[in-house]
Parts: sequence; structure tokens; C-alpha cells
Amino acid sequence: MQNIKLTVAYDGAEFHGWQIQPGLATIQGTLADAARKITQEKIFIHGASRTDAGVHALGQVAHFKTHSNLTADEFRRALNAVMPPQIRVMAAEEVGPDFHSRWQSLSKTYRYRIFRGRVLPPFEYRRVLHYPWPLDEAAMAEGARLFEGTHDFTSFAASSGSEDDDKDREMNREIYRAEIIGHSYAAFGAQLEASTEGEKTFGAETNEPPREIHYEVHGKSFLRYMVRKIVGTLLEIGKGKLKPADIAAIFEMKDRSRSGSTVGPEGLYLVSLEYPDPTASLARERRHMGREIG
Repeated sequence: MQNIKLTVAYDGAEFHGWQIQPGLATIQGTLADAARKITQEKIFIHGASRTDAGVHALGQVAHFKTHSNLTADEFRRALNAVMPPQIRVMAAEEVGPDFHSRWQSLSKTYRYRIFRGRVLPPFEYRRVLHYPWPLDEAAMAEGARLFEGTHDFTSFAASSGSEDDDKDREMNREIYRAEIIGHSYAAFGAQLEASTEGEKTFGAETNEPPREIHYEVHGKSFLRYMVRKIVGTLLEIGKGKLKPADIAAIFEMKDRSRSGSTVGPEGLYLVSLEYPDPTASLARERRHMGREIG
């Protein structure tokens, strides 16, 4: 039996999230249906991260087991041939039988895109959060760094819907890196803006080139809506309604009503996941076997 690891990119705007839901189009369900069609087997797709409805991915990781003799690259081509164009397998490889995309993940990186131009290019609809009004981006950058380290993120996560479950949930999470990064908007919208005569169609009121800011965060694991709640809080800092110094107090309050609102899913991307180096594990096994033989 083969264990096939997939690296998957998708535009989540038309899907009801990753996880299979009866009667709804999901990423996991679409992948599973495609794999079953190719193999004629009952295939279950395991995913590393259960992205929510409307959330996108550049590097989601999944795996499935099959008796098929197709190679990993043949699976990549076959899956892409039968799936809708909003989902693409970017890479596929055969891995060891013990590999698990979710349980062996060491860390994840997310990105949230905020478009700052005055008018949102139509081809960015449902792919960015549009916020053209003034923001103190330096204060947001200062606030972003305060989320690094290990904290209780109760104030920055959605409720499970059950008080008992919320009471028993582990709310501590470790964030390795968190930052606000400014970007020039270099997609087709910027070219269209540059070719427009007279008033700048996509630029800000100051006639500056259209821009984006990205919130990027790298951590071991995340609670539901955690990244979107953090971005909502950073926007409140950018508007001057909160200060970076308020973040420590919000952590201490363990009250989600004290943080910013949960921003929409359209700007959120699962960028990548990190796993143990399989060659390093193999080398350790060989060294261990050598010591036993010696």
C-alpha cells in the first residue's frame, strides 16, 4: 500500500471550508471524490489544517493511502485533470507508511492580506480584505510582534459553542514569528492603474501606488478564528481605538469581547507547513542500528 503526500493550493471562495460536510462543496470532499474516481477505492483524505469557509491555501498538506500502482506524479496529474480549477495539487510524493499530515506537522505559517488602494480591483474580490482608510501601520507592526511567544489566546479565539468544552480546551499557543509587512501591489490591477488616464483608479487619495499590508504569523498550532481575531485587533490598533500596550491586558482578561472583531475569511491564506526532515530521521535510525551492531 502506498502513502501519498499532497501539497495543495486552492481558492476557497466557492467552498465551505476544508472538512467534509454532507451536501456541501468542500476541499477535502472534492479531493476524496477525485481520488475515488481515479482508484475505484474508498479513499479518505487526511488534511493538516481544517481551513474555514472562504479561506485559501498556497501550501495545504494532505495524505491518503491507496493500493493503486500509480506513481505520485501520476496521481498529481490525474487529480488535477478531474478536479475544478480552483483546487490544484502542486506536488505529490510517496512517503513512509507512518507519515501523517496533521499529527506530524511541526508548525504552520498563515498570511492575511489587506488591500489599501482606494478601489478594490475586481479580480481581488474575495481574495483580500479591502481597507482604504487611514491606518497607523507602525503601531500595527509594533502590536503584531507582541503576539510572539507562548500565551493564553482565550481572548483571540472563537467559542466552541459549549461552555463546558471551552472550559476544558487548551488555550495556550506558541507563536514563533508575527509581523506586519508592507507590499507594493504588483498584480494586474497595478498595470491597469498605471494605464488609466486622469485620476488614479486603484491608487489611494494621495495618488500613491496601490499597496497591501500582510500580517504573517508562524506558530506551532492555532485556535479557530485565532488569526482573523488577531488581525481584527491589529486593525483596531491601526485605527487608534486600541494601543499596542493594551494587548498584554487583553491576554490577561481571557475575554474575547475585549479584542477586535473577527475579520472575514477572504484575506486569509494557509501558506505552508513544516515537518521533520525524513532524511535526518533515517540517519538517526542508521546511527542507532550501527551502535546496536557494534
